[in-house]
Amino acid sequence: MNRRIPIWLKVAYSAFVTVVVPCYWVTYSPWNFLYFCDIALLVTAVAIWIESPLLISMQAIAITLPQILWVVDFLCRLIAGISITGVTSYMLDSSIPLFLRALSLFHGWLPFVQLWLLSRLGYDPRALGMQSVVAIVVLLVSYLFAPAPPPSARHPNWAVNINYVYGLDDKHPQTLMAPRLWLLLMMAINVIAIYLPTHFVLRRFFKAPSSH
Repeated sequence: MNRRIPIWLKVAYSAFVTVVVPCYWVTYSPWNFLYFCDIALLVTAVAIWIESPLLISMQAIAITLPQILWVVDFLCRLIAGISITGVTSYMLDSSIPLFLRALSLFHGWLPFVQLWLLSRLGYDPRALGMQSVVAIVVLLVSYLFAPAPPPSARHPNWAVNINYVYGLDDKHPQTLMAPRLWLLLMMAINVIAIYLPTHFVLRRFFKAPSSH
């Protein structure tokens, strides 16, 4: 078999995931794995073994833009001490163990690994429609079943407000509009403002899979 992804990368990536999953499960609760970035981490682990252009393409659509913003925010905090989006404030929180913060660095390197994988496997344009459906389902589940803010005093580190379905602040729900209207807004932002432009860029710069 002519492998397009080296075996050492598959093994190293899988080893990293086997460390992250139990640590996050205990520290942040299983709900944490509903975040799009964590879904991308897990799905990519499967995709690199089966070398699936579709799965990689779906995850690249989902997280490339948000995670690049994560990188920008983190670098601005480190270099200039300023925050652009506020999403990386936990990375400099001394109350969180350094080991856990080091694991969270995957938010910075994962999108670039996925772009490299696309250069090897190709970009499957079906990803836009399929990831849009997945995102709507995940947001619905996050809203209907996952914990709402604020976090409990007993478990302050457990994940709440998954994928920002209750607002941008994990300490309390947003009050700008009706909760269900906010949920629809988050669906629209993900599909129209994030996925659609990312799809056009990826389709422009990466060839289609040879089997597609």
